[in-house]
Amino acid sequence: MHGDDRLHEECGVFGIATPPGSGIDPTYETFTGLFSLQHRGQESCGIAVNDAGVISCHRDVGLVMDVFPEKMLRKLKGNSAIGHVRYSTTGGVNVENAQPMVVTHNKGNLAIAHNGNLVNAGELRHEIEMQGGIFHSSNDTEIVAYIIVRERLAAASIEDAVRRAMCRMKGAYSLLIMSPRKMIAVRDPNGFRPLCIGRMDGHFVFASETCALDAVGAEFLRDVRPGEIAVIEDGELRSIDSGIQAQKSFCCFEFIYFARPDSVIDGIGVEWARQQMGRSLAIESGVAADMVIGVPDSGISAAIGYARESGIPYGVGLIKNRYIGRTFIQPSQGQRERAVRLKLNPLGESIRGRRVIMIDDSIVRGTTSARIVSALRDAGAREVHMRISSPPFLHPCYFGTDVPDSDLLIAHRHTVAETAALIGVDSLSYLSRESLTGILESAGCPICDACFSGDYPISPPTDSEKSIFERRMAKMV
Repeated sequence: MHGDDRLHEECGVFGIATPPGSGIDPTYETFTGLFSLQHRGQESCGIAVNDAGVISCHRDVGLVMDVFPEKMLRKLKGNSAIGHVRYSTTGGVNVENAQPMVVTHNKGNLAIAHNGNLVNAGELRHEIEMQGGIFHSSNDTEIVAYIIVRERLAAASIEDAVRRAMCRMKGAYSLLIMSPRKMIAVRDPNGFRPLCIGRMDGHFVFASETCALDAVGAEFLRDVRPGEIAVIEDGELRSIDSGIQAQKSFCCFEFIYFARPDSVIDGIGVEWARQQMGRSLAIESGVAADMVIGVPDSGISAAIGYARESGIPYGVGLIKNRYIGRTFIQPSQGQRERAVRLKLNPLGESIRGRRVIMIDDSIVRGTTSARIVSALRDAGAREVHMRISSPPFLHPCYFGTDVPDSDLLIAHRHTVAETAALIGVDSLSYLSRESLTGILESAGCPICDACFSGDYPISPPTDSEKSIFERRMAKMV
């Protein structure tokens, strides 16, 4: 976990395929799409372009605007492009782990961008290494590329190779794959992570969220279905069913925190879902207060819903510094406390002498929550009641979210009353699992809530091969 004690999701992907002479610059459109997906990853980014079968790529550590100045964008010429923004849940922060990853093999070349985590990554990597494979990175994506390339040697097409590879991969993966003639979007059979399809001036676009389609002026067509292989070839879109059966189990935290509120995922508006969570919180755990505030940014929508349901006025109580991202890290306790004040500053004139209900999306270790509460009290809040628009975190996640080991989760080690005392609030309540499930599944989206329930849709690694793999990789970076 990073020093800011917030959750992070691994990646965002974007891709567009256009024919020669279309008048659309895929590089600029991909840059725009990645910029709108920056919230999904702020450590590194990259764009790969296909120019008549020749794939070139630029990737580096940093934000999209920093890695791709105008001069660099002009260098990347081609008819199709895929891009990636990354937050690491496996592998270190270095250029070797940035994506897309470009691979050359004896049947051609390909670029691949991956959002998710494989639960059998350690097992697959060990198998490849024992057969002579050499890895240049420490993330799951290179493993995915190895498996696809190996299957391509015997497969009649790249899409058939992808279908075969899916039978070997377990876990969360939303992939974009670009070969010399095709672009392929793949979503794992459980549909853990989002991936959608749009159309722009007659050309197809893939993106992690619909907000990226909006940014480039593309029309949303539909979501990539769990287990689907969507192929763009010669300007046409076709669908292949992988044939792998699984129960859909979409990550509920996309709605709670990760996705932008203006996105629509699997038919559900993120803003609507968050407001419903806030309304349910007000019904389940109302308390007398003078105002409701939200912790920017993801707590605001739930706070609005809470205020509307409770009748307590919504107000602005915390001001966010927009120039500090989600991954702002400082090594020492004193520096971390200053970092919180730089990132979130209480609006004293609004909260002084008032009873405040503060809505946030989650509590992980509790350290950041405690600092925010302390800042509110220093600014004059008479009471601080904390309401969380998700259930308590009790279990680690293996599907692309950096929920840590259970021993690092405050809710795993302490009761609600003990957590409230440690954070320094007058009262604390979480959204119930029943309400969360009811909101999303009644809207047609079966969810994975294993981080709350411990009920994993795929058996997690034991002992754990995944953990052993990550510890070994950590020594290399």
